[in-house]
Parts: sequence; C-alpha cells; structure tokens
Amino acid sequence: SCRRHSVHARTLLVRRRFVDARRLCDETTFVARDSRLKSTPHTAVAMFAIGGKKDQAKAAALAKTPKSAVKPGALGGVTASHYPTLSMYTNTPSADISLETFEAYALDRMRVLKAIDDGLSRGKKQPEMEALMNEETGKYLKLSDTLPVGDTTHAFASDEVLSKDEVSHFALRLAYCRTEELRRWFLLNECTLFKHRFGKLDSFAKARFLEDHAMEYKPISADDFIAVKQGLAEVLSGMMKRDDCDKIMATGASGFYSVPFEEVHDLVRGRRVFMSNGQAFVPRDQLTSLVVGAFRAGLSKQLAVASRRWAQHIAGEEKERLAPVIVSLSKRYLGRDFGGPGAAGDGGADQITLKDLTGASKISFPLCAKNLFDAVKKEHHLRHEGRRQLQLYMKGIGLSLEEAMLFWKTEFCKKIPAEKFEKEYAYAVRHAYGKEGKRVDYTPHTCMKCISSNPGSGEHHGCPYKTFGEESLTSALGGLQIPGGKVRDIVAKAKAQHYQLACGMTFAALHDGKEIEEGVQHPNQYFKESRKALGFGVEKKEEDGVSAASPVTPGLKSIGGGCGAPVSV
Repeated sequence: SCRRHSVHARTLLVRRRFVDARRLCDETTFVARDSRLKSTPHTAVAMFAIGGKKDQAKAAALAKTPKSAVKPGALGGVTASHYPTLSMYTNTPSADISLETFEAYALDRMRVLKAIDDGLSRGKKQPEMEALMNEETGKYLKLSDTLPVGDTTHAFASDEVLSKDEVSHFALRLAYCRTEELRRWFLLNECTLFKHRFGKLDSFAKARFLEDHAMEYKPISADDFIAVKQGLAEVLSGMMKRDDCDKIMATGASGFYSVPFEEVHDLVRGRRVFMSNGQAFVPRDQLTSLVVGAFRAGLSKQLAVASRRWAQHIAGEEKERLAPVIVSLSKRYLGRDFGGPGAAGDGGADQITLKDLTGASKISFPLCAKNLFDAVKKEHHLRHEGRRQLQLYMKGIGLSLEEAMLFWKTEFCKKIPAEKFEKEYAYAVRHAYGKEGKRVDYTPHTCMKCISSNPGSGEHHGCPYKTFGEESLTSALGGLQIPGGKVRDIVAKAKAQHYQLACGMTFAALHDGKEIEEGVQHPNQYFKESRKALGFGVEKKEEDGVSAASPVTPGLKSIGGGCGAPVSV
C-alpha cells in the first residue's frame, strides 16, 4: 500500500511538472543570444525564458522550425513577428538576438516610457502629450523599426523580421515585473503609449487590428446604421450637446462599432449606450477605451505571471549573464556623464575653484549637495557615503583634485590631526578622481542613486526630498528664502514621492521662475543649469547625440537622453 502511494505521488509530481512546463512556455518565453559566446551552435545559443530548461528547449525548437511547419498556437502560441504592426504583446518573439541589441532596444523603449511618465507627472494636457509621444516614438521607437534581416545575430531564420517594439516590450516587462510599484508604473505608461498608437490608426486599420486579435468589435454596415440611427441619436442627445451629437452622427456607419453588450456593462448600467439584439453600438471615440481596457487587463495578468516566475527561474538560471542586465534596466541613468571629459568645468568658461565653492553652494547647489556641504562645514566630518557623494559631485562641477584635497583636509583637520587625515581619508579623495586603486574614472551620483539611498542616523547622503521629514524639509527650503506658498507646494510634491519634480520647483523658485525644461535628473545637471541661468560663463555646446534629458525609476518620477549617451548605474 505504501509503495502504491509512493508511485502514485511520484506520477502526480511528474504530471504537475509537465503541466507547469507547458504553462511556462505558453505564458512567457523569450530567446536571447549572447554574441560573446563563440563555440558550437548548440552552446552559442543561450535561452532567455521564464521557464525551465525544457521550456527553453521547446522555444529553441520552435525558432528552428520553418514557418510553414508551425501551426497557429503550436508550442504555446509562440510565433515570430512577421510584420511591424501594433501589437497586444500576447505572443513572445522566438528569434535569436544578441544581448547588446536586446539591451539597446530596452533602453530606447525606456526613454519613451519615462518621457511619457514625466509628461503625465507635469500635468501636460492631451495635445501636449500627443506631441510628446509623437516626438519620442519617432526618435526611439517607430513601429516599423526592425532588426536588420542581414544581421548576423539574427541567426535562426533570415526571412523573419524581428520587431524592435516587441523585443523592447518583453525586455522591459521582465525588468518591471519584480515589484508592485514597478508593475504599476510600467502598466500605466504602456497603456498610455498603446492608447496613443491605437488612436492614430485609421478606421480600416482599427478594424483589421480587432479582427487580428479576435475582438468582437465590428464596424456596423450602412444598412445597420440606418436601422439604429434614430435610437443612436436619442441616446447621444441625452449624453452631450446637440452640436457634438450631430458631429458624431455625421460620421455615419464608420463612426460606430458593434460590441457584445456584456463587455460594456458600465455603459449599459449608466444607460449611455444604445442596444439592439444583444449588441451595443459604441461611438468610435469610446472604442479606444474598450481596446485599451482589454490591453490593460491582459498586460496586468501577464506581469503577474512574469513576477511569479522571475524568482523561480531567471534569477537563478541567468544570474551571471542576463539577470544583472534585467535588474539594472529599471535603475538606468542615460543622460550626460558629468564625471568624465565634457563634465562641468572641463575646459568651460565657468571653472569652479576652491574660493568659489562657498558662494556657489548658496545659489547653485541642489539641496542634496548643499545639505552635505553645510554638514561638513558644521561638523568637519562626513561618514563614508556622504563623503563619496559630495566628492564625486565636486569632481563633476569641475573642482580639481588638488583643490578638492585642500578642501577636505582643511575641514577635517579642524577636528583631527593632519596625519590621521592623510592616513585615513586622503586615499578616498584620490580614489574618487581615479588616481588610486583600479584608477576608474568614477561618475557623480545620479538623482536615482541618491533617491535609492537610505541614510541612517547621523548620515547626510541621499535625497533630502525623500529623507527629510515634513518639518525638516520646510525649514531647509525656508532657509533658501523661498516664499511660504511655494515651500508648501514643494513639500506637497515631495510628500507625493515626486522628488525630482519637487527639486525642479525649488530650482524655479530660486531662479526667477526659470525651469529646467527636461526636468532635474542629476545634481550636476542642476548646478550646470543654475550657472547658465545666473549668467556664469558661456554655455558649452553639447556633443551630438548627448542630451541632459534622462529617465527615472517609477515612484521616483521623471528621463530621456540620447542613444549615444554614457550609461552609469
């Protein structure tokens, strides 16, 4: 009896694992190839799937199968993209792609999504948002963008076209599935982008899209329109002004879609739709909301599935190769590198020296840098993370190593002997400038890095808009001579976790209403824009392809930046 129970239990376990494997393949499978691997074809392909090794083998087999041999829905419905059209992202791409291309595509999509997020956070109106999305998608994420057919990284099927839009979506889906906050941010901005793209389609393209995705939303025929015309006019006239009603009715049959009534229960409940024979006749402008709703529901479910699978498979199986890339995507800064050549002060007319430092801290330092500067002046000491943040910031504004060393030695030696400074602290200053250790040219902390810091008692690093309490922040802003009304607005914005927007409002309050157009993304960017606004030096023309605009992580709000911009984490 015990043996039979044991055999039965093992059989159930095997069946359960098989079912789980099939579900994994059905739900989220993606393939990526590391172009750095140069061995045999079998080892050169490194599968990137939210699933076990069996699921990866299935995805590889599908990718090698000729298109004519693959039935629709076979092997979990994983099919390659053949035409660059608007997608619901239900079927994952199953092609071979290099990690470099994979990451580059993801970063381009992130620029678009975070530009959208920044626009929404700033309260831009619909026409402004449409213009913004047209500009960003035209620059980074056209639907027609594909991996070149002749690309050597696209090795499985040379006649297939791999859509940049789909690859980048699935890459970021993995990056943003890991926490509730990340999922919420990704869902909001993906839905906004999808709504914009769907709204740009003409009537024929919308009908084709609905047909391709098996949505039972059909444009009504001319005969059907005549039959329901009076009922439609009566319902619409009870919902809107007569001119608006006449405008919609003038579109004729092309202005309405037939939708199963159970899918618009909210409209039925509010008596805001005309119904006949189980069908609801919805105006074309409301169709977009229905499709976006379906898109949101599907993506939300897929993100939940990806989140459950992440820890089980990718985090472990790809921890050395792909997982670090995915994890870093949501934290990337893509703007200007203020730590290397071209940094503020490097060859510019506004060269910062030690004698300028105190004056500049009062008028041009962001609150994070000013808080650290004031702390070291008052206490003649900073703990390691605070020292590191301020050292790199000063390096970024153009303070030379010699003068930086003099500054730190002067302040610290008011409390400790010079010998102790040379023994315990001088090395770190030289190390920040790349003169010790591995001699790396370290970059200053980005806003995202500051915001992600969690200083303890007695520490001053991080972002004050996040780490300060309401009273402390109000006091700090009041010390900058900002009017009380504006202080309350800034504190409210920080309380809502829009830390970079709060910093931007502080900049405007201190610079006669002048704003940083792309938003505050970097403490050194704040300094650079402040010096420019105050008329110090001559603005140095930026390198082609490098912009100060840059993305922020969700919950921390605001990014952008050129494709060729340096990347720091």
